[in-house]
Amino acid sequence: MPHRAQAGAAGIHPPNDYSPVWQTLLTDRENMSDSLGNILLCSCEDTMRLDPDAVRRSCPGAHVATAHQLCRAELERFQAIAKDPASLTVGCTQEAAVFATAAADAGRSAPVNFVNLRETAGWSSDAAAAGPKMAALLAAAAEPLPDTPFVALKSDGVVLIYGRDEQAVEAGNLLKQHLDVTVLIKPPAAVVPPRSSEFPIAKGTIRSAKGHLGAFEIMVDDFAQAAPSSRGTLSFGPSRDGAVSRCDVVLDLSGGSPLFPAADLRDGYLRADPGNPAAVLRAVLKARDLIGTFDKPRYITFSEQLCAHSRSQIVGCTRCLDLCPAGAIAPAGDHVAIDANICAGCGQCAAACPTGAASYALPPSDALLRKLRALLVTYREAGGEYAAVLLHDDLHGAPLIDALARFGDGLPAHVLPFCVNEVTQIGLEAIAALFAYGASAVRLLLRAQPRHDVVGLTRTIALAEPILAGLGFGTGRIATIETDDPDVLGATLRAIPAMAIAPRPASFLPVGDKREVLRFALRQLHRAAPEPVDVVMLPAHAPFGAVEIDTAGCTLCLSCVSACPTGALTDDPQRPLLRFAEDACVQCGLCKATCPEKVITLKPRLDFRAGSGGARVLKEEMPYCCIRCSKPFGVKSTVERVVAKLADKHWMFKESPERLDLIRMCDDCRVAFVSEKEFDPYGAPRTPVRTTDDYLRERDASKLEEKRGG
Repeated sequence: MPHRAQAGAAGIHPPNDYSPVWQTLLTDRENMSDSLGNILLCSCEDTMRLDPDAVRRSCPGAHVATAHQLCRAELERFQAIAKDPASLTVGCTQEAAVFATAAADAGRSAPVNFVNLRETAGWSSDAAAAGPKMAALLAAAAEPLPDTPFVALKSDGVVLIYGRDEQAVEAGNLLKQHLDVTVLIKPPAAVVPPRSSEFPIAKGTIRSAKGHLGAFEIMVDDFAQAAPSSRGTLSFGPSRDGAVSRCDVVLDLSGGSPLFPAADLRDGYLRADPGNPAAVLRAVLKARDLIGTFDKPRYITFSEQLCAHSRSQIVGCTRCLDLCPAGAIAPAGDHVAIDANICAGCGQCAAACPTGAASYALPPSDALLRKLRALLVTYREAGGEYAAVLLHDDLHGAPLIDALARFGDGLPAHVLPFCVNEVTQIGLEAIAALFAYGASAVRLLLRAQPRHDVVGLTRTIALAEPILAGLGFGTGRIATIETDDPDVLGATLRAIPAMAIAPRPASFLPVGDKREVLRFALRQLHRAAPEPVDVVMLPAHAPFGAVEIDTAGCTLCLSCVSACPTGALTDDPQRPLLRFAEDACVQCGLCKATCPEKVITLKPRLDFRAGSGGARVLKEEMPYCCIRCSKPFGVKSTVERVVAKLADKHWMFKESPERLDLIRMCDDCRVAFVSEKEFDPYGAPRTPVRTTDDYLRERDASKLEEKRGG
């Protein structure tokens, strides 16, 4: 749900400047340490054990201080440290509001970073060994994030309540003092007439709905307005189909099928089971607050020029269209269009996009990987072993982790929780980077009943598994945990075996767009792998691979070159030639669909040599030179094949064999030759066209003959 614009974007920090990609291979520990500045650790009244030495070892430039009750008895100490303009990280989130107020009172203008060390590390049966984890969590929290763009949604408070009985009318009575209410009741709409008409009541069945908070458009069939003379039950006037209603909020109490796909993700659409009074009341209270201007994150950054959806009305890539649960993506010519007002931020389109046209912005790929880098590099340098990274969201994952810490054994010391906006935003670049940085295992925490389809995440895991297995990491390294039970979560995490990490862990600093980050992460994974190989075969529809052609059937028409959206297929203006750069191929299939000879085959694979090998020649032939001016103008084999097929077979060339020379000439010489030879393009002599002069001449000749005869 979007938040009010007045709330702003608190806690989001401006980005730093980073070096180009090729200058970031070496670890810069000093920069990472400096960014930590002051670190405050609190034992929360000695309910958890602290290991400040582990933090100091991994963050030698940071000032680390400990406390017993920082939020109460030692709050003045916090304020004294907060006056320092250096970066400040506090190992507590429960009392973040207290610390934020105290920092403001102390005159601090810089933001304060908060990280939950208690539930994620300190409150655990493994707390004695959690020092490296605490250091890692602190380092990751201190990594800055770029600003997130927002889109504004405006609601004037016009609400349509769609129900089946008096409950819809009662919801209208609860909202009439706050919103502009209209009630629509499904036929037969046998409800008692209200004593006074304070808002419109009508009957009808919603045929279709589209839009979002502040801009819904509803089409209603069997629509009729209530008659003012209704007595025992509401009676209605004449009905009609195709009535259109526009509103800002839709409150659906009909108990039928949802009006939108992934209905829980549609801003402004509130749906409750009419048989659950508590759920209905919650929906009414939510609707009451949906008036004003709201800021919604623009989750996806989209570059239409990179999109490989289609070319020349031939469809290629449809990955994002197939995955979007909210219906926010639609074809728009050669590319797709993403409606930021509808987009719910699941991130599956960005994770699956092979070209990087769609990339996630909360945060961008490079910023996300910098946090993961800080997490794993710090953990390793603090003495941690066999790090298992648990990727989770805030709405579902964080409460489970909290419950496990408060009522169970907590997280194991080697499990590093990492919160993201949506688990489904995780793409192959993050998975490759995690194992390149030295993760032993990766688990993704999902709901037992996800709010939307997670097939995109499933495909990402299915793509990562053969890559990891092919590079010697083995199987079972990455999996989902689908549960709403904290005890099941704890048992599953403790059952993860201690699998070996990469023998040569990377520490690269990722910079660039999504596709660049993905390529770089995969190269670093290959370098760090236990058993690196040059080529790993991948499942169908993978975003990497080769293009193979049947050279005997290829005529070098180069239609595939014009269709290729990434420049993986190129020609040469000087000679008939087709080149292929595998590093640029995204296996969109446009070349295969466009090829008139149907000689192209896609071969999904990951070739780690492709980035340095350059483009290779798929087919090359001798050019054919014009027999008149000697200028090369075509492919020799093609011209000769056309000549062989037409000679002595087509009437045009049977009657005039020298016409075959036209095929052997370039465009300019062909025009000149036709003019010189006065070739009739229709072959046989034709009767001249008769004109008015011909008729007048014949008439005069006829009159002259008559005079002579007379």
